[in-house]
Formats: sequence, structure tokens, C-alpha cells
Amino acid sequence: MTMSSDLADPRDQDHSPRASRALALGLLLVAFVTACSMQAPVARDAAGRPLPPVAMERVTVVESPHGRRTDEYYWLRDDHPERKRDEVMQHLRAEQAYTEAMLERLAPLQERLVAESRARIAEDDTTPRQLDHGWWTWSSFAQGDQHQRWMRESAAAGSSPMVVLDGNALASGHGYFRVGDVEVSHDGTMVAWTEDTVGRRGHELRIRDLRNGKELTDRIPGTLESIVWSTDGSSLFYIRQDPQLLQSGPVCRHVLGTPPSADAVVYQEADQTLFTTIDASRCRTQLRIQVEGFDTNELLTVPLAAPASAPRVALARAQGVRNYADLLNGTWLIRTNRDAVNFRIMLAADVDLGDPSRWRELVPHRNEASIDDAALFDAGVAVAERVDANARVRIVPWSGGEGRLVPTDEAACTMTLGDNPDPANGWVRVEYGSLITPQRTIDVDLASGVQQVRKERPVLGYDRSRYDSARLWAPSRDGKRIPVSIAWRRDAWAHDGAHPALLEAYGAYGSASDARFDLPGVSLMDRGFALVTVHVRGGSDLGQAWYEDGRLLRKRNTFNDFIDATDWLVRERWVDAKRAFASGGSAGGLLMGAIANMAGDRYRGIVLGVPFVDALTTMLDPSIPLTTNEWTQWGNPIDSKEAYEYILSYSPYDNLQAKAYPAMFVTTGLWDSQVGYFEPAKFVARLRRLKTDAQPLLMDIDLSSGHGGKSGRFDRLNRVAREQAFVLDLAGIDR
Repeated sequence: MTMSSDLADPRDQDHSPRASRALALGLLLVAFVTACSMQAPVARDAAGRPLPPVAMERVTVVESPHGRRTDEYYWLRDDHPERKRDEVMQHLRAEQAYTEAMLERLAPLQERLVAESRARIAEDDTTPRQLDHGWWTWSSFAQGDQHQRWMRESAAAGSSPMVVLDGNALASGHGYFRVGDVEVSHDGTMVAWTEDTVGRRGHELRIRDLRNGKELTDRIPGTLESIVWSTDGSSLFYIRQDPQLLQSGPVCRHVLGTPPSADAVVYQEADQTLFTTIDASRCRTQLRIQVEGFDTNELLTVPLAAPASAPRVALARAQGVRNYADLLNGTWLIRTNRDAVNFRIMLAADVDLGDPSRWRELVPHRNEASIDDAALFDAGVAVAERVDANARVRIVPWSGGEGRLVPTDEAACTMTLGDNPDPANGWVRVEYGSLITPQRTIDVDLASGVQQVRKERPVLGYDRSRYDSARLWAPSRDGKRIPVSIAWRRDAWAHDGAHPALLEAYGAYGSASDARFDLPGVSLMDRGFALVTVHVRGGSDLGQAWYEDGRLLRKRNTFNDFIDATDWLVRERWVDAKRAFASGGSAGGLLMGAIANMAGDRYRGIVLGVPFVDALTTMLDPSIPLTTNEWTQWGNPIDSKEAYEYILSYSPYDNLQAKAYPAMFVTTGLWDSQVGYFEPAKFVARLRRLKTDAQPLLMDIDLSSGHGGKSGRFDRLNRVAREQAFVLDLAGIDR
């Protein structure tokens, strides 16, 4: 039984790895972080204004088969998993002290923004109950809780609720804490979970007996998030974290009561360009080992009733083919891109799974709709699809046919599959929302299509009727139509070209930028801002072709789309030309760095969150986490001169120039394994030296977290409020 929650952070999180160690090491790390948090002195000019730190230059030659480059700030990189060199920390502390000094006058505004966002949160919130194999499960927050509690109650009469896991108790004493996975054994007597206390995606696996509340001595450090129980509860499957790349290592099996050193290696993938994930099949009879790439994948299975069995290859890898299969009632459902760029759904008996010629079609390929996922039920199949940049859900009977589309009522909205743990349920749970509609949890009857809203996320003091949204289509320079979602407060904004806007985008990995409600964003709309999501190429917002047209040697389309959409919004008077702001994180931070170089004059300010800005150097170094996995996204500049030159042409760090730039707010986490802190640190250092303007350039460094930032639900609000205060100040709004 999987325990999950939809009490999500208003901003998307991405998490990063580091293997856990013993308590002594943890205490050492806490002491180190505390020391690093001490304020460094800030130099000031004659007028008392803070002076930015100047990083020393120490030239390093970056070699490659296709060229040599010099990097005067390469010395800022330190990959040590527990502490950084003194000279690095001295510079980072100086940067943070400068940021604090520059933001000091905005502290009252930041405090107001935090208070506004926190006041909208129902602190004693809970998710709707979901029936899971005889148990009602849900998650809850109590007043003041930073972390959630995982709850359950037997569906039998006369039962009482019980706490399966309390995230607040587990987080006590940790500056950062996140639970990766929570899994209850098939018989309901044991719970296993993984927890990360650093922010580098390295977890420790722990187990508790729910009958007496006692924790087992079985503790396994250095794992990734996922856990799968064997049928009899005697063993667990997990994935070790690769100690260097910090990504997926071998799949292992742990027998309860035995030392982790004796754990059997079930499967280990040799190709470091691929990820490995594990989960249980829908029928809970098979361990699914998914070897995943962006251009190919493979499925292996192990019977959970015979956990010591060798894995069998259920769907072999083939270049250019991606198959995703799940099993229920003896039938495999396969979502495949074989002869179907936007995917189609096929069915097969177990004996025919390896022979595509024997599959039969359930949902055909459609040019206008991309199939993203499917949930299997005894009564039918719920299909997650995407049309015109809107995610939606269609219910299809096992006999096939067009099925029934779950209706939505907004032009720009998102409906996705929710938590659906039990295929015997007669309803499918979906999550619906938009830029102005807080998330609704809806159960849809699989037979009749009747909807029942179980809950709308409470946003205290928010009146949806005072806000509006629209879906726009901006023309690109090469003749495409770029979807744009926009929202505003009706009495604070007008379509007159005189109001500011914050434009956000991502555009990578085929991840769609769905139109979702942003709780802190209400504060911007209340102050006259429009919130804009630009669905640029590189995401799958308009299907797989939209994704393919924004990666590898077509990556520049991502940047051009964002710039073209900005220009169109200004021309059409949706955005004030002098108060257009841009924001993006991680791969979206790459986008922000690129547009700063290519078209910085279009923006009053840019927020770069944990940005991937040193793309070429990173893609040239296979020792950096994610590099080998991502050659299929950006290109392999080691093997290909064409890829080298193309990445070099847009890599933000390599294309910084001596010219004027907009104001920038750059964030990073010291323990970020997905985009090393040194990428934004180098970017800021070089930009400080080159830029000819007097606009602020700030780097906000979280010394106790990784890629996802703070872990507590209230702590995160401070990070967002700092960014908002920075933007509002530049827009001339001080209230």
C-alpha cells in the first residue's frame, strides 16, 4: 500500500542526492552549516551603499576534443559531499552578505508577503480519504505543522484513525527534511519509508512495526526514494544511490533482520545514460524495474511472491521506442510510441508481451492528442492526455472505443490523474485546477462519468470571482503558435499595456508547463501583476513533436519562443514593455540565462532559480551528476563537434558579454546535486565583471538545502517572498 499526499507545495520541487551517514557525521554537517551561515562583513562605498564582492580570477583551461576554453572561476567548484573549501565558502558568504544588505530595505515588504501567503493557508488541512485495499488513507497537517502526517483507518466498522508516519517528529533536529516514499506492507503490519536530511536526494531507508510502533534496527543509508515490499513482507526492494553520479545505482533486495551488507543485487544497469526506477505493478504481483532513457527504455519484472527470482526482461529496449506497461487481471496495458509519436495504448496477454505483433489496440494514436499516462481499474482505463496545452482525463472501457472525456470549464486548465492505489475502486480520482482555480480533488464514476468534488484546496480570503484567466496564442518567428496562459485580478489589472507581468517557463525534458494555481502568486495579482506561463518548445505541452522541436540541435527554439511570446504580449498590450519580468528554475534557469544574453533589454528583471547556466562545461564532464543521463537532451559535446559548437552558441556562462543586462536575482543551494551551486556562482562572478549597467545582481544561497530549497511548507514562503519583493521593487510597487 502506497501512502501519498496532494498537500503540495505551491511551487514545484525537484530534489537532489547525497548518501546518509551515521549520526556523528550528521552532527558535524549541522555544525559546519551553522558556521557557514555566519554573516560576512559587507564593504560599502563612501555613501554607505553595499559593494558587491569581487571573485578572484584563477584561469583554468577546460579541455575537450573539439576546442579549449578558459574559465577564470572554475576554482569555485568543490564536489566534496560534506564540506567546501574555505576560499569557496568565504566567497559564498560574501555574496550572501551582499544580498542581505541589498534586500535589507525590502524586509518590511518581504514580511508582508510572507504574512499574506501564510494567511491563505489552512494550517489544519487534510486530503480527502482514499480507499486502498481495505484501508482509508489520507494525509494531514495540524496547526503550525511544517510537515505532513500520513494517516490510515481500517474500512471495517468500529475502527479508529492511526498515524502511520509523522513527518514533524522525524524532521525534528534537521535543518532540511523530506520523505521520499512511504510504503505499507501488503498485510498492513509494517511501514517502510525513505528520508533525505540534506537535500541531495540521498535517502536512508527505515522500517517500523505498526502493531507496536517500534522501529526495526534495519536502516539502510545511501538509497534513492522508492521502496517495494515483497508479498509476504519479508523483504524490500530499493535502489542504491550511485556514490559519484548520485543517481540510480543497483536495484537491491533486503531481507528483514539481515545486515544491509548482505543485500542481494537484483539488477544493475551498465549504461550510465539511463535511469533505473522501481515500483509495483497495478495488481501488486510484480516488481517493475524500468530502465529509462529519453529515446529508449526497458522493462524487467520480478514476482513479488518469489522475491529471490531472477528478473526477466518483459519488454526489451529498442532504439527510438519507449514502452510503459502495467498489469491488471492478467492483461498488460502498454503505452507505446511504436509507430505513434504521441503514443497509443495497446493490450497484451503475458505470453504475448514481448511480441508487439500480437498486441491489440485500445486507444489509437492521434495527432492532436498526446497520451501521457494511464491508470488501470477493474471497470476501465483512465487515460491522461494532453490537447492544446491542457492536460485532461478520458475514461475508456476495456472493450475500447472513444470513451468519455471528463469535462472541464476553463480555457487554460489542468486535469491530471490523482492518487489511485486500488484498481477495485469504481471511481478514478483526478486533480483539477488552473491559474485562478485552487486544486480540486474530484472522484469520477467510471461507469457513469458523474463527478463528485471531494475537496477544493482551501485558500483563506481568496475570492476566485475577482480573478480571470485566458489562453492566448503568440506567433513564433518560424510560423508556430505558442500557447500562453495568463491570469490577473479584474479590479487591479487592465488590458491596456500599462501593467507589469511575470512570465514563467521551463521548456525541457518533455515536461509540460501546466496551468496551475500559485498561492503566493495571488499577492502579485493583487498588486496589479499578470501571471503568465509561456508553453515553450522543449516541453510536451503540444505533444511529443513540441518536445522534440526544443531539444538537441533545436534547443534554440525554446529561447526564441519565450522572446517571441514576450514581444507579442507587449505589442498586443497584455504587458507593459518597461515592466516585463521573467522567471525560470533549473532547466528553466538555462532559458533565463539564454534570454538575458539574447534579449535582456526586453526585461526589467529576471529571476534565475537554481539555474543550469554552465551547460557546456557540465556536459563535457561525465563525473557530474546527471551529465551522462542528459546527453540525449542537450547533445554529447565529447563525441560530437556539432553538439559542442551548438551548446557553446547558447550556454549562458559562455555567452556573457560586456554590455548592459537587466536586474537579476539568482538562487542556489549549497548541496544541490542536480545543478551544482558553482554554476550560478560562476555565472554571477563573471557577469559582475562584464556587465556595464548599474542594475542589481543578487545571488541568494541556501546553505542548508539542495535543488528543491527549504523543505517545510512555511519556510518555503520566505524564499518566494524574497523573489517577489525583488520584482515588486523593480516594478515600482512598494506596498
